[in-house]
Formats: sequence, C-alpha cells, structure tokens
Amino acid sequence: MSSFKTEPPYQHGQAPRTAVLFCNLGTPASASTADVRRFLGEFLSDPRVVEVPRLLWWLILHGIILRFRPARSAAKYASIWTPDGSPLKLWTERQANLLQAWLSERAHRVQVRYAMRYGETSIGAQLDALKAEGATRILIVPAYPQYSATTTASLFDAVYAWAAKVRNLPELRFVNRYHDDPGYIQALARSIEQHWDTHGQAAQLVMSFHGVPERTLQLGDPYHCECFKTARLLAQRLNLSKEQYQVTFQSRLGRAKWLQPYTEPTLIALAQGGVKRVDVICPGFTSDCLETLEEIAVEGRAAYLHAGGSEFHYLACLNADPAWIQALGELTQQHLAGWPTQTESDSQALADSRTAALSMGAPQ
Repeated sequence: MSSFKTEPPYQHGQAPRTAVLFCNLGTPASASTADVRRFLGEFLSDPRVVEVPRLLWWLILHGIILRFRPARSAAKYASIWTPDGSPLKLWTERQANLLQAWLSERAHRVQVRYAMRYGETSIGAQLDALKAEGATRILIVPAYPQYSATTTASLFDAVYAWAAKVRNLPELRFVNRYHDDPGYIQALARSIEQHWDTHGQAAQLVMSFHGVPERTLQLGDPYHCECFKTARLLAQRLNLSKEQYQVTFQSRLGRAKWLQPYTEPTLIALAQGGVKRVDVICPGFTSDCLETLEEIAVEGRAAYLHAGGSEFHYLACLNADPAWIQALGELTQQHLAGWPTQTESDSQALADSRTAALSMGAPQ
C-alpha cells in the first residue's frame, strides 16, 4: 500500500499560487497538567532539542521529567494564561494576520497561515490546508531570528517529514535567519527607545536570549554568534557602550553546561554590585510567552529585587509592533522575489495601467 497521502487529481493549466507559513515553537492546548505533559513530551522527545542517546533519554524523560515537571510547569502557564488562551499562540496568529494585511496592501495575493512546531496547530496540518487551497509555492518563515538546530532546523525537519508523504510537492523556500536584518534591529531599537522616552534609561540593559547547551556551539551551531551579533548591532543602533549592556542566556534545562552568562545569576550580581535599575529585553523571542512573561518578568524580577535591586523593567517582545510587522513584511517580500504573487486579474490590471501610462507618455 502506498505511503503517500491521497491527493486530488492533477489539474492541467492550474495557475500557480503562492503561500507563506509563519512558524513558531508551540504551546500547550491549555494550562492543565495533562495538556502541559503532552506538550512537553512532544517537545522534549525531539532529538534536535535534546542530543542524548535515545534510550537513556527515554528513561529520563518518561521515568522522571514527565512525572514531576508538568505540574510545576502547568502552574507557571496558568499564571500567564489569558481568557483567550496562550499568549504565544495569540501573538503568533495576530502576526500572521497582520503580515497577510501588509502583503495585501502591496498587491501580493498570497495566503498566510501560522503553524506551531509542537502542539496545535501543526506544521503538517497547515501545509495540508495550503496545498488543498491550491498553493504551488510555499515560503516557510520561522519566528526565530537567530538560527539554531534546536529550533530552526527542527522546524525544517517537520516540513521535510510532511513532504516525504506528499506525491505532488509544492516548491518550497526557507528563511534560515534574520538576526542581523536592519528592519528587525530597527524594530527592537524603536521599542527600547519608546520605553526610555517614558521611563528613562536604566544603567544596564540586559539582552536575554534563550539558552542552548554549550556543546552545540562546539559542534558548529551558529546560534551563540548570531545572538551576540544581534546584541552588538542593537547596541550600536542605541549608541550604547560595552559597559551599558550585557548579553545573557536563560531557560537552562538539566545539569549540563549551557551558553553563559546565565540570566538570573547576572541579574543577582548586578543588584549585589549596586546597580539599582535594570531593563531586560528578550530579542530572540518575537512573541511574549512563558519564557518572557513568567521566567523573566516574574522570576527574574523577584531574584533581582531580592538581591538588593530597586527597579526592574521588563520590555515586551515585538509582538504586534508596527515596526516589527513592517520588518517581517519586507523580509517575506524579499524571499518571495521571483515567485508569482498576483492573480491573473491583478497582472492584467497592472499591464493595462502600464499600457495606459505609456500611451500618455508617462515615465515608467
């Protein structure tokens, strides 16, 4: 029996249609312990995320982690859950809708959907939906500015796994990284400057990125370098000296050595060293989520204040900031170059307008 999915018959002369799939990491379906356990089980079973011999890790994951961690994590998720659901899902969906509107305003007739690497709504399900709608060319855009095998490559794995079961494949393009994209850097700088315009500038700006095991750097993962380049470009845009900002890494899991310096110990050291106010931003997250709203804005704040700090400001992620949506739109538009993004009627209307302009001697 064939392992390929059942597809509608091929239609001769079908006009090419272009689509964009905007992908984020994922979130539990709810803040219940059962849903959090299911989500963590899928996430932590990914060999891209945890590079430990499979049998050993299976015993650790199912014998220890999934027995005790879900209840603690569920309480944290509950503390940031909104009446409409997960903040990460809400922001990702809104970003996809705003990206659709931005492209439409510029006459790009493309279908934009969002998907999650883990949990709902899956990458495979959204690719199925786009293909059913006639998409023959699909651009995959990660929500991760910095490339890492633990995130970006894992996302691409899911696309390839879907493609392995499809007979009539659409053309696929992937955005690998945009850690140094001018629009992205500008959007980050603008959000910080707006905060400073209202609250004044702290003595220290802490840029906290999600951590990964240090071993990944030694094995050739560019994530560490791309985080530091983002930070350097952002500091230059803000005219900060090296003494005015720090780069840190958060969300450590297990006892292995991860990228350093770690965020919470850095915050404690700053407080103990007499720094009375810090501003913290998480440039690697484009949507607020558990790691920003709970780990930084709650736990990080508490650690800093308990150590003697006086004032802690968490600066929100880019979320639906218009400057970020513009940067995302321009990045997407750049990677769509050469693909048809207009319907036949749009193309005809554009051709007619050019013909009319030429007949009147207007410059082209």
